[in-house]
Amino acid sequence: MPSHPIYAGSFYRSQSGGSLASAQTVVPLVQSFVGARSVVDIGCGVGTWAAEFSRSGADVFGMDGPWVPRDQLCIPAENFRDIDLQNPPLPDRRFDLAVCLEVAEHVPETAAGRLISFLCTLSDTVLFSAAIPFQGGNGHVNEQWPLYWYHHFRRNGFECFDILRDRIWTDGTVEYFYRQNLLLFCKNTGPDSVHAKLLAAGHAAGAPRNLVHPENGATLGATSLDSFSLKLVLAALPRVAAAALARRFGRHPARI
Repeated sequence: MPSHPIYAGSFYRSQSGGSLASAQTVVPLVQSFVGARSVVDIGCGVGTWAAEFSRSGADVFGMDGPWVPRDQLCIPAENFRDIDLQNPPLPDRRFDLAVCLEVAEHVPETAAGRLISFLCTLSDTVLFSAAIPFQGGNGHVNEQWPLYWYHHFRRNGFECFDILRDRIWTDGTVEYFYRQNLLLFCKNTGPDSVHAKLLAAGHAAGAPRNLVHPENGATLGATSLDSFSLKLVLAALPRVAAAALARRFGRHPARI
């Protein structure tokens, strides 16, 4: 099996505990909104989240790179498929819910649109999170604010329901980056769609907020408050405006 310099077996062993505890809290909440009977997890790792969706009663499937150690899979090996996240294949089936958590930041910006389009062809409902600027982590090459991903989903006809983060924001059983980044994207395909049901229940669709969780020490502790604030402004602005503002303050803009 091909190896990956970052995602060795020790990586998955080190993060599976926090991932499992997070999934045990979040999956029932998501299912209360979605009620998915089939779930696909893109960038699933060893399948911790997929396994928890399975325990909720869903038929699950996982996809990730060929480096995932098969002996650590939490789902049946026949329910796992190797894929290239930068050039994903054409789907051969659809699911009630597609999941992609803290994965998109590992895909170069040139391939980000392909990844989101792939998720949107798998399901009309997508549970999504991705690292924000300066969050930090192994192999992060495209950290972006939620609005960046929102516009990618919008191009595929999806709207955002930011209905999860407020409910888990102070829940210590969930890793801070899920509490900070977790969003639900839905496409309105008719009165029986999750999108329509959420609207009927009084949940508003719209652009997500750009939030930084207070436990995000990798971001908050990496620099002074003044420098951090300027970086946040630069990351949120279009490239031309960011460069002009950076020149005004005599600093180089962040690469965004």
